Amino acid sequence: MNRVKKGDTVEVIAGKDRGKRGKVLNIEPKTQRVIIEGVNIIHRHTKPTQEMPQGGIIENEGPIHWSNVMVACPRCDEKTRIGIGYLENGKKVRVCKKCQEDIDK
Repeated sequence: MNRVKKGDTVEVIAGKDRGKRGKVLNIEPKTQRVIIEGVNIIHRHTKPTQEMPQGGIIENEGPIHWSNVMVACPRCDEKTRIGIGYLENGKKVRVCKKCQEDIDK
């Protein structure tokens, strides 16, 4: 079971963007990287094309290793470790270690 999922709010705990929060846009499991909205901005210089006659500098989010982020609990609004809990029907869910609330609600 993945600790970080698409759509989660996460906080960066290491690197140049430490302390920033954002929503997970994409996960790349093979390279163990996540793309977070507004974090690790990369500038790409482009030549003029038919679609962009001006050319210019395009800003995109770059990937960051998923060990450098922690999930922010939607209930207690703190960065937290993730535990595994079970529902009555035996299904696994992610649980906040601080407030013991289900994150997947």
